[in-house]
Amino acid sequence: MTDNRITIDDIARELGISKTTVSRAISGKGRIGPATREKVLAYIKEHDYRPNPLAKGLAQSKTYNIAWVFPGDSQVTELPFFQKCMLGVSDVAASQDNDILLCMVYEDDRSNLERIVKNRKVDGVILARTLFKDPCVEFLLQSRIPFVTIGSTPYKNVFQIDNDHIGACKELTEVLLLKGMKNIALIGGNENHVVNRSRRDGYLKAFSELNIPVNNDIIYMNSDSKPMVVRAVTDALDKEVDCILCTDDMITEFALDEIRKQGLSIPDDIRIASFYNSPVLENHRPAITSLDYDPKQIGAEACNTLFALMNGEDIPKKRLLQYDVTLKRSTQ
Repeated sequence: MTDNRITIDDIARELGISKTTVSRAISGKGRIGPATREKVLAYIKEHDYRPNPLAKGLAQSKTYNIAWVFPGDSQVTELPFFQKCMLGVSDVAASQDNDILLCMVYEDDRSNLERIVKNRKVDGVILARTLFKDPCVEFLLQSRIPFVTIGSTPYKNVFQIDNDHIGACKELTEVLLLKGMKNIALIGGNENHVVNRSRRDGYLKAFSELNIPVNNDIIYMNSDSKPMVVRAVTDALDKEVDCILCTDDMITEFALDEIRKQGLSIPDDIRIASFYNSPVLENHRPAITSLDYDPKQIGAEACNTLFALMNGEDIPKKRLLQYDVTLKRSTQ
């Protein structure tokens, strides 16, 4: 019969040894004979002893917590991405006997993150979003706590896990250009978000590599609200574009709504595609050409990288994950 409530005192008393000896056997540190260590470990296994997390943390100067830092100013359509990322983080953290502390930040407010780091509530941090000018990254670099970003960052000496946004967006744009669409508009979000810059760069790289001139008049960045997307769509249609590319699913949804309101048919009157697929677009008819990533995988990879970093392992500064280009009827 097992009893998880037994303590180091109980083990020491039962085996007739000191508490220090029991602690050394459990931690594997300090001078202790092999026979004594084996006796302690056998007793622990038989009684299914599990060290008290708080006492274990105090002994090793660890909290056994990691922070999952996500943007409080994210749109509703972005939440499924962060939720799936957190599932990946949670799976890996649980496998390492760690818990997750949720922390919400904003573009102009990192106070929640500062508080938990300064109060030593966590051993490491995962940032769910990166900004071109990023107060959270700047603070974490100064604090010297181990951290990993989901998304690329221009800051040096930061460990990053990202999807290959430039490669993916370049490939999708190239496919559309090679299908004969030369006048392709791009509607993108806030340029302070690194992901939006990366997706724009992939779009531009496709034109460059195919030696096709870019029309900057049909590139509409910083369209991060529905009225701005509507204006961009209206202007692009007035300029008789072949196709509208959107940097994410929210912008795509706004664009689709405006196209419907104008009484246009997809793909007969205008083609459209998204640089990010999500459940928001899954039920649209016709089906929307898009790029597919695995949010749970990127969360798991970020968490694995954080534990490797905390353990002092030699790991690459940046890793890019793969993607799928899914061509559907909206660009036929």
